[in-house]
Amino acid sequence: MDVTVKLVIAHGHISPFLELAKTLSKRNFDIYLLSTPANLGSIKQKMGKNYSIQLFELHLPILPNLPPHYHTTNGLPPNLMPTLNKAFQMVNPNFAKILKTLEPDLLIYDVLQPWASKIALEHNIPGVLFITSSAAKNAYELHICKNSGIGFPFPEIYNRNYGNVLVAGMHECAGVDDNEEIPAIEPMEQSSKIVLINTFKEIEGKYCDYLSKLGGKKVVPLGPLVQNPNYECEDSEIIQWLNKKKKSSSVFVSFGSEHFLSKDDLEEIAHGLALSNVNFIWVVRFPRGDNSRLEEALPPKFLQNVGGRGMVLEGWAPQAMILGHSSIGGFVSHCGWNSVIEGMKFGIPIIAMPMQHDQPINARLLEEVGVGVEAVRDKNGRLQREKVASVIKQVVVEKEGGVVRKKARDLSDNIRLKGDEEIDVVVKELVLLCREKKCKK
Repeated sequence: MDVTVKLVIAHGHISPFLELAKTLSKRNFDIYLLSTPANLGSIKQKMGKNYSIQLFELHLPILPNLPPHYHTTNGLPPNLMPTLNKAFQMVNPNFAKILKTLEPDLLIYDVLQPWASKIALEHNIPGVLFITSSAAKNAYELHICKNSGIGFPFPEIYNRNYGNVLVAGMHECAGVDDNEEIPAIEPMEQSSKIVLINTFKEIEGKYCDYLSKLGGKKVVPLGPLVQNPNYECEDSEIIQWLNKKKKSSSVFVSFGSEHFLSKDDLEEIAHGLALSNVNFIWVVRFPRGDNSRLEEALPPKFLQNVGGRGMVLEGWAPQAMILGHSSIGGFVSHCGWNSVIEGMKFGIPIIAMPMQHDQPINARLLEEVGVGVEAVRDKNGRLQREKVASVIKQVVVEKEGGVVRKKARDLSDNIRLKGDEEIDVVVKELVLLCREKKCKK
């Protein structure tokens, strides 16, 4: 059975789409993954063997200041994001040709490309939306868009004052022009009967149900789609460093592939890590074309002062492998949904430092579930080093954090015991759609 899984330019969406492709491939689906060459390069490195997955390049038009290596959000300078979105909106004819050539039974598409489902339906191919962000975030957005002036029924996930972060992160409908279609609504309307979402019922069952009610489609959770750790590099410097640390004594610090710390945030986090006296591995990233040097970006003598209890890496680190190591006892995260899901699956409590988009809601969800604690910003939206240090020590070391640590472990155990229960439901739904399509021919 053929399924086209259509990847998008958002680099943060690659991992769940790829893991979904792998999962369906194991269940006798033939998978075609479509994305730009800039994204496919990283997919090849993660795909592994023994999967019925074929990669197809989706070429974007070359626009000023947007050469092919910028056809991804990974490391893209923020000022080029509108240009990339414009280029992607011009790709429809190429996408239609690919569909005509492959003639798949089903299209799985991203929330940013509802037009993909329209083109698929013109070729008698059903399309299914795959939401890679949290059900809570999407339920909140749809509620605001459809029920302006009516209180959201789950205030526990948005009732904190984040200052500027709240404004930038959670009211996406407010800035939409009257002539534009609201992104949160149209993708669900285009989806054929069901909507897939990268979450699980234990933490987001009520939000899935409310999202289904608002969107008019059956919302089907997939369970956590997380890349398995690659232990082929067990002799790496990172693993050797971790092996020397006591169990659950260290934190992993990472803020994703698409977000970059401000100078103030970077400085406060650095001082917070120093004040905490907790071991840490910290991944620091800069946008492409930024000539910042790591040593100059960090506070003076920072690396010298933290000595052997800290490792700072620039650009990338094997996140799943690090989170799966026994010495990791906390995850300092921006609360992008992929990172949240990974932290939960590996049983690592999260020290939340949200910055934008869905991250504030995800941070509140972590606290509601009881597997994370937020380092709350001040009234001006700034991190404070003392608060950063305090929350890290609370979660990793102090007796007060014992409840959070236990809940994180228990949730991980429950995920492992459930196994493929949720993905089996997804497979049945997809097979039914494919069969209905064949019957209409």
